[in-house]
Amino acid sequence: MGNIVNRVFDSSGPEGKVRGTPQQIIDKYNQLARDAQLSNDRVAFENFQQHAEHYTRMLSEAMREQEARREQQEREQAQRREQQQQQERSERDSRGDSRDNRDDRRPRGDRKDSGEPAQTEQPSADRDTASDVIDTDASADDNLVETPESKPARQRRPRKPKPQPQADAPTDAAPNDGPADTPEAAE
Repeated sequence: MGNIVNRVFDSSGPEGKVRGTPQQIIDKYNQLARDAQLSNDRVAFENFQQHAEHYTRMLSEAMREQEARREQQEREQAQRREQQQQQERSERDSRGDSRDNRDDRRPRGDRKDSGEPAQTEQPSADRDTASDVIDTDASADDNLVETPESKPARQRRPRKPKPQPQADAPTDAAPNDGPADTPEAAE
């Protein structure tokens, strides 16, 4: 039936043409039926009621079809989602990438979600690398790094005394004998 709900119809009724969507036509025929009933015209009342009922059936059928289509689309979408999820699960399982295994493959220090403390990997007894081998033949002093604690204490030099500030009058000079030595006396 297509999209009848919003389609515009031209209805040829007993009073002339009525144009509009099914709901508008139903409303118009119901109004005409009330007017005919108030004027005691039972034939016109019945005729308008039948026209309104026709469009009511058309509208309800179109609404049922729309609802059925909507439900069908929802079912199809749900099926597609389920199929997609199953496909993703099967791909993960075939790669061995299930979520449970992903956490086990990461080093313990990289696990963000686990409540376990980060642990470093212990060296294996099978390894034979230069960093794991201790050379016992070399003298102990050859491999040592000099630390501040191992250095001999430095002798500190005594500090120089700070010079004392000079007074206004020289202390070695003779005492002030009178006004002749002052600038005020020269005037």
